[in-house]
Amino acid sequence: MQREPNLTNAALMARRRAALPAGLGQAHEVFVDRAENAEVWDVEGRRLIDFAGGIAVLNTGHRHPALVEAVKAQLDRVTHTCFQVLAYEPYVELAERLNTMAPGAFAKKSFFMTTGAEAVENAVKVARAYTKRSAVIAFGGGFHGRTMMGMALTGKVVPYKVGFGPFPAEVYHAKFPCALHGVSTADAMASIEALFKYDVEPSRVAAIILEPVQGEGGFYEAPIDFVKALRELCDRHGILLIADEVQTGAGRTGRWLACESWFEQAGVAPDIITMAKSLGGGFPLSAIIGRAEVMDAPAPGGLGGTYSGNPLACAAALAVIETFEKEKLLERSQAVGERLKAGLKQIAERHSAIGDIRGPGAMIAIELFTDGDLARPDADRTRRIVAEALRRGLILLSCGVYANVIRILVPLTASDAVLDEGLALLSDCFDATA
Repeated sequence: MQREPNLTNAALMARRRAALPAGLGQAHEVFVDRAENAEVWDVEGRRLIDFAGGIAVLNTGHRHPALVEAVKAQLDRVTHTCFQVLAYEPYVELAERLNTMAPGAFAKKSFFMTTGAEAVENAVKVARAYTKRSAVIAFGGGFHGRTMMGMALTGKVVPYKVGFGPFPAEVYHAKFPCALHGVSTADAMASIEALFKYDVEPSRVAAIILEPVQGEGGFYEAPIDFVKALRELCDRHGILLIADEVQTGAGRTGRWLACESWFEQAGVAPDIITMAKSLGGGFPLSAIIGRAEVMDAPAPGGLGGTYSGNPLACAAALAVIETFEKEKLLERSQAVGERLKAGLKQIAERHSAIGDIRGPGAMIAIELFTDGDLARPDADRTRRIVAEALRRGLILLSCGVYANVIRILVPLTASDAVLDEGLALLSDCFDATA
């Protein structure tokens, strides 16, 4: 391994630009040397508080001891066989655990891939195999990955879809309800009916896919009346309902799966669920969980992948589940969210630019508007705050269709002291950019 002495971020960025394509984005010009829980240290020795969590991958924090121990133990046994050639128990055990943890009073089956985009692709494959239909309906503002089908399903053009078309056929987009921006549940459901009238008959639709809380789209939560209406529409037309829990899953919203709240409040369960990100605690793993009869639709050999469900990643995921249980991280998610919201409300009292503070559990976002005017999303202030935060030692990410949302995905294992320190830095950033 080539490693030069006295590394600097600037020197590494120069090497990066020479060796890597421009299309591979990077939010911050920082190279990490080591990390622990909710803190990272760059190659220059500078400490940073991590409010990004690897984009919702590190709900159990950087290098949780239980995960490190589980992966080390698996390293001493086997690292790869390809599950479709020679199987191994951790894969089966993980599927058994996830089947029992998913909502719905019906038998379930699961299988594993490597990335969230792969999970989404395979959910669509399964839905098409079961229904013998081809069309899929997604929503504006949704994000489902950077593969061709993932991009087709994603409801945001810049930067994800620019220059990459044409995309797979028979993908349609409806409106996602968002009261803040004037889209009601009735409006969203009417947009689906409009698709049925103008673009695709319901008998050709295999599935409707949505995020319980839109991630890249701005952390907007699907209203329960909308979810109930979707379930009724799907049942009426024989359409499968897919919950994309790649970002919301593994405890981020205060439940293991965000769609558990659908079942608790309205008896609604998805037919298929996708997971990834924090499921593996930093190791590449995604899951597709669904009704047993639906999951059995593809013929043998139709599912799988060379690295899918890697033994190390399965061991890590089992350790993630055990850590959630032992450390009561679902309760901690709620507590983290409450603490963050309380701190953000104090900032909002002094800065009218914050037009909304939202999010279930610890999936928290603030949306910025010029002079608090909801008709004027403030992408520039958002960008400046994220940059100022990095300068002060806080890692933040923005998102949203209007690029005016700051999202917080801090590890659930972060201490109250680190949370408060991060909030204080964020408060200073608002003051500095006013």
